[in-house]
Amino acid sequence: MREVRQDGSGLEALGVRVVSAPRSACGGSGGGGIAVGERPSWMRARAVTFDVFDRMKGTLGSLHTVCESARCPNLGECWRRGTATFMIMGDVCTRSCRFCAVKTGRPEPLDPDEPRRVAEAAVQMGLRHVVITSVARDELPDGGAAHFAACIRALYEALPQVSVEVLTPDFKGSAESVRTVLDARPSVFNHNLETVPRLTRRVRVQARYDRSLDVLRMAFEMEPSIPTKSGLMLGLGEEIEEVLETLRDMRRVGVSILTLGQYLRPSKDHLPVERWVSPDEFAWLRERALEMGFQHVESGPLVRSSYHAEEAIGEPLKA
Repeated sequence: MREVRQDGSGLEALGVRVVSAPRSACGGSGGGGIAVGERPSWMRARAVTFDVFDRMKGTLGSLHTVCESARCPNLGECWRRGTATFMIMGDVCTRSCRFCAVKTGRPEPLDPDEPRRVAEAAVQMGLRHVVITSVARDELPDGGAAHFAACIRALYEALPQVSVEVLTPDFKGSAESVRTVLDARPSVFNHNLETVPRLTRRVRVQARYDRSLDVLRMAFEMEPSIPTKSGLMLGLGEEIEEVLETLRDMRRVGVSILTLGQYLRPSKDHLPVERWVSPDEFAWLRERALEMGFQHVESGPLVRSSYHAEEAIGEPLKA
């Protein structure tokens, strides 16, 4: 394959028609590549079998997983491996992001027994690495930070050698809420930017790009020993230089773990896919990210924030 330089030149080698250098690499306005329509072959995930689904659902009981609520394409692979990402604080979100399949509305009150039930399910599943995420709970004074912390501590108490990654909302930029989560000593602190600055308002309606960056910066500065992580969805109309600049922004605030994946439209009511990004392009972006100094990068069409999450860390931190 012909060398592809960091400025985006040479991307013709990946099957992308470059009209004006970087503009067409990952965006919809100037690019060639794979036309939007039927999903390409590389987007077809292996289906979960009913025996695996029934077994996992039997263990999880009434607990929510982002695997189901967000219709993750890797549900089959991850559940076959006996792993899952717990979605705490209910399955109703106070925000209405235009890419997300999670329901929007008025959530139920927090369940004080949920941390114990999450830990119990993790024990029954024999997990070594647990990912905890949540809906946005903007109606709560701390955005649910104390509930995150309670779940982390319950997991460490039940499984002393477990590693715990948290994927948090932005807590409206509250430093106190970020500190509350970090005081529970998660192994990884994750908050996703999801998309480039230009598209943030359209994609993440109630979010702000600068506020999300601040959350990542605060987490890194408060606890440099806890790796920070973020991720992007591609195929929403972003351009290659915007992607690269967003990765630079992440590195400037201390992010060391990165995920890049293809956006999938959950329903006709959500944002459309502007472009299918090829596996070669994801590989090219992974190389660029590693050159920028990211320590671990998962980059591919079916990659999601929790995909192979356990591979990004070494020995888990002690509680």
